[in-house]
Amino acid sequence: MGAGKRGLITAAVTVVCAVTVLTAPGTAFAAPTPTPSPSTTPGPPTGTPPEAATTSATDRELEAVREKLDALYHDAAVATDAYNDAEEKAEKQSAEIVALAKRIVQGKERLDLLKDRAGAAARAQYRGGGLPDEAQLMLSDSPREFLDGAGRVLQGERATKALLKEMTRTQQDLEQYSQDASTQLKELEAGRKAKATAKKRITQQIAAAEKLESQLEKEEKERLAELERAAALKAQTAWLDSGILDGLTGEAGVQGAKAVEFATAQRGKPYAWGAEGPDTYDCSGLTSQAWASAGIPIPRTSQQQWRQLPRVAVEDMRPGDLIIYFDDASHVAMYVGDGAIVHAPRPGRTVTIAGAGSMPILGVVRPGA
Repeated sequence: MGAGKRGLITAAVTVVCAVTVLTAPGTAFAAPTPTPSPSTTPGPPTGTPPEAATTSATDRELEAVREKLDALYHDAAVATDAYNDAEEKAEKQSAEIVALAKRIVQGKERLDLLKDRAGAAARAQYRGGGLPDEAQLMLSDSPREFLDGAGRVLQGERATKALLKEMTRTQQDLEQYSQDASTQLKELEAGRKAKATAKKRITQQIAAAEKLESQLEKEEKERLAELERAAALKAQTAWLDSGILDGLTGEAGVQGAKAVEFATAQRGKPYAWGAEGPDTYDCSGLTSQAWASAGIPIPRTSQQQWRQLPRVAVEDMRPGDLIIYFDDASHVAMYVGDGAIVHAPRPGRTVTIAGAGSMPILGVVRPGA
């Protein structure tokens, strides 16, 4: 490993903080071999390769890379939730706009029919000499005709009032439908902009993470993966050692078992942001489809799942429950029992089984509770 790489990895991590493109592609991240001062810094023992003398420094630098990758992928997950939320809202708004358009068409047809009826009444009056029914009634000489006519006048008045009232109501409905459709169109356009912004953010963060990873040599990537496993194991061990699962005996319900069966059957399928299967999934795409397969529709995003689904204590969770992670509810996994979860971790990973305590837990929710 060449000299001067410690400066490169430090610069790379700093630059990625601003989510910009890293320079010097293809250069591996490794610690430089320091140039010791004869008077103050002893060199490595005789026969020790320079690389061996800098292993600890490289580990620290790789740990910084790991933390930066976690931050980048976490930000991408937050943006993915925003994208999915905008997508779901756009679908609902589009459906509402279509429904409103149908109501407007039906309202116009109804209004035209009412106008025809009003026109027919006016023509009938014209054929009667242009006199109102009341005037014609006063000209009648027959008591029977007078009484019969009086009844018809009352009926006609009621019918006319009802017709005018229905025409007014139909016209008001049409105006309201038009206003609602205009509002939905504005919200749909705002949602499209939010979706585009989220998509841009996702691609930027993932590209930055991939760029950072591409700077590592094979040996460094292997050690980085080991650091990731070690961090996850440390968190899981501490979580289990807390005794949080002591006495946990909850068994999955019928629908929960079906959801677990579906989710675990997806193991090995790649993560893809915004995906709901059947070949790729993001974290909430996996959990929402798993519960849909069990006959219970749940919100699409991890944040909506956290906000809308009934919450249960971690100590009371059972297989099929959803564990929400991080303070911003940006990740979700399904508890499968024995302290384990199945989840779609992040870009570049596949659906897998992991320790439930390997990430910071926000809480637990139970679909269908």
